[in-house]
Amino acid sequence: MDRSKLKTRMFQAAYFVIGAAIVGLLFYFFVLLIGNHYTDDEKLVLSRTSVVVDEQGHELSRLYAENRDPITLKKIPQHVQDAFIVTEDIRFYKHSGIDLRGVMRALVTDLMAGDKAEGASTITQQLARNAYLSNEKTWFRKFKEAAIAVSLERKYSKKQILEMYLNQIYFGHGIYGVQMASKFFFNKDASQLTEDEGALLAALPKGPNGYSPIMHSDKALERRNLVLSLLQKNGYLSAEQAVRLKGKTLGLNVHKIPTHPEFDSYLDLVKEEAARQYHIGSDDLIRGGYKIVVPMSREAQTASYNAFKNNVYFQGSNPNQSPEGAFVLMNKNGGVLAAQGGRNYVRGSYNRVGVRRQPGSAFKPLAVYGPALDTGKYQPYSMLQDKKTSYNGYKPTNYSGRYNGQMTMYDAITVSQNAPAVWLLDQIGVTTGKSYLSKMGIDLPDHGLAIALGGLSKGVSPLQMASAYTTFDNNGNQSQPFFIQAIYDHQGKKIGEARPTSKKIFSKQTAWYMTRMLQSVMKNGTGQAGYSQASIAGKTGSTAYTKNGLRDAWFVGYTPDTVGAVWIGYDQTNKKNYLTGSSDDAVRLFKSVINATPNESRLAFQKPDGVTDLDSPIRMASVTKLTAKGVLGKYALPALQLTWDAASDKRIVYRVYAESKGKSQLKGEVKGKNTYRIDFVNPMSSDRYYVVPYNSQTGKAGKPSPTVQLNWFSNL
Repeated sequence: MDRSKLKTRMFQAAYFVIGAAIVGLLFYFFVLLIGNHYTDDEKLVLSRTSVVVDEQGHELSRLYAENRDPITLKKIPQHVQDAFIVTEDIRFYKHSGIDLRGVMRALVTDLMAGDKAEGASTITQQLARNAYLSNEKTWFRKFKEAAIAVSLERKYSKKQILEMYLNQIYFGHGIYGVQMASKFFFNKDASQLTEDEGALLAALPKGPNGYSPIMHSDKALERRNLVLSLLQKNGYLSAEQAVRLKGKTLGLNVHKIPTHPEFDSYLDLVKEEAARQYHIGSDDLIRGGYKIVVPMSREAQTASYNAFKNNVYFQGSNPNQSPEGAFVLMNKNGGVLAAQGGRNYVRGSYNRVGVRRQPGSAFKPLAVYGPALDTGKYQPYSMLQDKKTSYNGYKPTNYSGRYNGQMTMYDAITVSQNAPAVWLLDQIGVTTGKSYLSKMGIDLPDHGLAIALGGLSKGVSPLQMASAYTTFDNNGNQSQPFFIQAIYDHQGKKIGEARPTSKKIFSKQTAWYMTRMLQSVMKNGTGQAGYSQASIAGKTGSTAYTKNGLRDAWFVGYTPDTVGAVWIGYDQTNKKNYLTGSSDDAVRLFKSVINATPNESRLAFQKPDGVTDLDSPIRMASVTKLTAKGVLGKYALPALQLTWDAASDKRIVYRVYAESKGKSQLKGEVKGKNTYRIDFVNPMSSDRYYVVPYNSQTGKAGKPSPTVQLNWFSNL
């Protein structure tokens, strides 16, 4: 070959090498460009499991998209790291993100299989796929995976990549990351894993379901021993160590994540408050690794859940569809202790705790009686009109159909009489009643007297009712409910806490009077159903649908420490679906929860300082028998001794009258006694005498006794 041709070929070879180098360099830059385009540091931020605990630190639930508890690489034993490396990527510390040997082997395998049968993904590529890509097997996806892997290797050290990988991988059973896997399968921290335990975890990522040690223990054992063999083959274990470790059982100590459906309603309300109050959205909450402390009472929450499963409290007309319900219980300072949003509630479903319903008579203390007392013009024993009356076309009726003409506020509340409540609201004015409701956060578009009976166009929710009733349990101050006591980020830093707020609604005296009257509801009135040793004050409520059934049944009540509300009804009431029970069911349900709550039975309502207590009502007794007897009185002069049948209540005042020529004259009065002497009586007088009982609480007199006349000389 002549020199010119040789020279030409040399130049051609040089051009080819240079061209190939340029193409290779361009391809490399293209790979970097693609990798950098798809690489987003935010996607490498690991999802962390948030945990919800009560105030005693007991774990109630975990909130997560991926159940993970990230751990630093330095806390993961070296033998655990080695197990993953020999299993997943033996050349991890030698390649730059792509293992060309593995690529060639996989390529040959794929060509022989005629499909994408085998991968050659390095640990870095697996991290790229888990963080950025789907699991579809296409050539373009593999190219992107390789490009991202190269980009990751340029941005992060091997140790950083390995740490992210070990915290990223999936182990089955909803478990992500080696730390959570260690806690789940062995109930220990990853830092405490032994060689065989680490080998078992390294065996799982290839087939988390197929090699599950819980579901497929034989396959899991075989796979674990394969990993131990790889560790021996690559010099991490001696033959003696490998044999000894292979002889061990799987050694599981499974710590399954408890599921608590009884907490679901409450947890959804926690999520809502986290978003509303702390601006932590649902996605952030399930990924951010927060610790949320809640004021839940596990006993009350569980008791209310069990009560909601009991059909005895939910009586409906449709045998194929039972009524629904809602329940909330809070301490009087606002911390919500329990909440049930429905009978078959699942997370994210229709939560009835915040749904507005017609409250019926449970609204009377808030809209009428509390405001009336607070005006100072009415007292618990003030007489209210109880007549069937029309108010510009509005004609409220008593449920019993009976009317007393007049009755005390105390009695009207106790037996839940309708006519007196409407009359009283008319007296104080709808504007006055609504002004108090508005202060409680209950703003109504309604303007009519039907407000007195809870006849509202939009209704109120159980949560609103419980919060409003805290005014009576809390010296007239309303507490706002909260579900989150404190919240911490994943580093343990407190980022928010509840600051219980209260607002003055009623005077302390009004609150105490209402408590005393609502205690009477439980002892003598509509709240007697069921049994509880706890001190309870409260009010029932119901709204009628037909003469045979109800639309809503309510009870709102409180103990010295807690305030709660129960609603029972159908989501949609119609001719097929209506309640056949009564508000008694709501009362019994409430008491069943209170009975299961620690210490409630030991507490009693204590009169606050600076208020007047409320005596029990004076019950008038008619004087049916009156006798007169002549006696010697003062200075041994003629006198008259009147005696009548005694009453058990010694607080009754008896007024003694003399009647002469059609005119009556008060001769005197006596309290708690059944005898009275009139001195200086004219023996020749034809006066007649009678006694009238008088109630000092109401200022009302009873029926006069029969009259008597005395022939003084016949008694000498």
